[in-house]
Amino acid sequence: MQQITVLCVGRLKEPYLTAACAEYQKRLQTLCKLQIVELPAQKLPDDPNDSQIRQALDKEGAGILDKIPAGAAVVALCIEGKQMDSERFSRLLSDYATAGKDKVCFVIGGSFGLSDAVKRRADCRLSVSAMTFPHQLFRVMLLEQIYRAKQIERGSKYHK
Repeated sequence: MQQITVLCVGRLKEPYLTAACAEYQKRLQTLCKLQIVELPAQKLPDDPNDSQIRQALDKEGAGILDKIPAGAAVVALCIEGKQMDSERFSRLLSDYATAGKDKVCFVIGGSFGLSDAVKRRADCRLSVSAMTFPHQLFRVMLLEQIYRAKQIERGSKYHK
């Protein structure tokens, strides 16, 4: 069974997002071993300058790199990443398993994104859309897409 880790900068604050994540975690129990790891977001002033943002990203990045499971394929979720449809995303997960990578680690940055070090470490840079989404909402979206990918892999009618 594939082990999937979702590393997230920041905690979920809204009860409806927490409930949605819990629902997908429950659905995924029989399809993969899922672990969600929340890392603290660096505190920044209301109007941070580029240097402050870069320092925060570097600190968050060091924490992320420290938590990536050994031997895991790393998928960085970032705006400059490659977009793919759900079928291709499902094949990506299957391809990792076929290649002997039974661990996959998805990384969701904070509101300012991911450090360059994390992006360099990634085996894949993935963008879900050219649109911008709140990173907390994106966690729900990612879990749904992982669930969808696993359903596609099983040949389920969930994906229409």
